[in-house]
Amino acid sequence: MLYLIDGYNLLNVASVPVPIRGRANLEKARLALLNFLAVSLDPDEVPQTVVVFDAHDPPPGLPREMRHKGLLVRFAARDEDADTLIEELIREDTSPRRLTVVSSDHRIQRAAKRRRARAVDSDVWYAEVLRARQQRRQVAVDGPERPSGPLLEEEVRYWLRQFGET
Repeated sequence: MLYLIDGYNLLNVASVPVPIRGRANLEKARLALLNFLAVSLDPDEVPQTVVVFDAHDPPPGLPREMRHKGLLVRFAARDEDADTLIEELIREDTSPRRLTVVSSDHRIQRAAKRRRARAVDSDVWYAEVLRARQQRRQVAVDGPERPSGPLLEEEVRYWLRQFGET
């Protein structure tokens, strides 16, 4: 696991509106957050990301665990909360020094630090994700960076041959 995310904690700082009432609206907000993560994270990071939500009043038939566009989504059982499940997942992680735990909850951050995992506030991590996403978009639009200096003579000869100018 690379990222362990406190889902509702991140949802509160992300640009995803969370409605006050209505199970269906809350589910839409959750899906919007998951969709954002799936397209914003590096494709290699997506399958290594776990998002945990509370499930005190889950929709009927909601599984405890599911995949959404490559992300692993976990729902805390009725008799526990997301924080407890996140702490359990931190304890079980086999390489916690590689793990980044995303939550502004101090209890979760302490649990992460005990295992020497990186703990980062949700708003700080969200800003990091937005910056990285913007950089990837910019590279896609502008293309890769051009060489900073003049080409070597052998590079010039290579390109001249490629374009039939020799």
